[in-house]
Amino acid sequence: MELLSIFLLSLIGLLQMNDTTEVAFVGDAMQHGPQIKAAAQADGSFDYSDCFSLVESDIKSADYAVANLECPLGGAPYRGYPVFSAPDEFAVQLQRSGFDMLLTANNHCMDCGNRGLLRTIKTLDDMGIAHVGTYADGMARVNSLPCIVDVNGVKMAFLAYTYGTNGIVPREPVVVDMIKRDRIAEDVRNARRTGAELVCACLHWGNEYESLPSHYQRSTASFLKDAGVDVIIGSHPHVLQPMELDYSANTGTGHLLVYSLGNFISNQNDLNSRGGAMVKVYVARYEDAPVILDAQRLLFFCQKPLGREDNYKLIPQNLEDSVRVDSKTAFKQFMLNAENLFKTNNKNIR
Repeated sequence: MELLSIFLLSLIGLLQMNDTTEVAFVGDAMQHGPQIKAAAQADGSFDYSDCFSLVESDIKSADYAVANLECPLGGAPYRGYPVFSAPDEFAVQLQRSGFDMLLTANNHCMDCGNRGLLRTIKTLDDMGIAHVGTYADGMARVNSLPCIVDVNGVKMAFLAYTYGTNGIVPREPVVVDMIKRDRIAEDVRNARRTGAELVCACLHWGNEYESLPSHYQRSTASFLKDAGVDVIIGSHPHVLQPMELDYSANTGTGHLLVYSLGNFISNQNDLNSRGGAMVKVYVARYEDAPVILDAQRLLFFCQKPLGREDNYKLIPQNLEDSVRVDSKTAFKQFMLNAENLFKTNNKNIR
């Protein structure tokens, strides 16, 4: 570990004059029934503008930002759990708040059937926001992948997969990318062949409400690293799970592993589900190759509305003064639980 620390300090010294590329990820962006009701306006529209106002600067400061859209844009009637259909304005606000890509491979992507999946794809296309994980048909998948984005001069490939779709089986011709090792390995090889310098795989996996990763998650993460994935971002448990940053002085390869970023925004009540984390990955060039230099995380808490004119609001850990008196106890306990989890289990991520 001491040798690794010395190597990293030397590397940082070599890179400090270079520009770094910053990529941000958050977890599950959900729309439960009370959230839809809180955003509803008298004219039939929906207003989410206040929900992310305190975290927008952190999102927009990144060169590229990614969120998991865990609700289809299925059209009216809008509804929450257990079969979601969110207003289009929700995705529009995510884009306005700074997100560049939305992940659509998750267990709720088929809640409105093929129609809802196709409508979600069309709506996101019409918005001009990138998305990966679900496709109108096999040819659309071929044409969409590898999804390689030039992020501040770094060619990053983004892939997204889910463990399942709550028993609602996709009917041909639509495609939902499932966690199948042979397919993932081929997708990674294809991304590399097409020029990807870094590969990011976003996995919807794990056991809900468990703060430590399952054996399946650990095994799959090991496979992904061996397959050539550089950044592994997890979602689905709805609570935070540990993060790990490894760097090999021998091979020059780095890996970021985030088992779960928890919820981005939701109406869930369990204390550890009342928030989540944004992780920012910092990439720089070393000998003309991108290197994962560092990763940092920002915790935030979802404050629920108090009255009819109020809305759900994300409050970052450094803005405790913005928390209402009635939410301060939950805010502090959420932050304490998260810090204790990370202190005990994180690796090389502050």
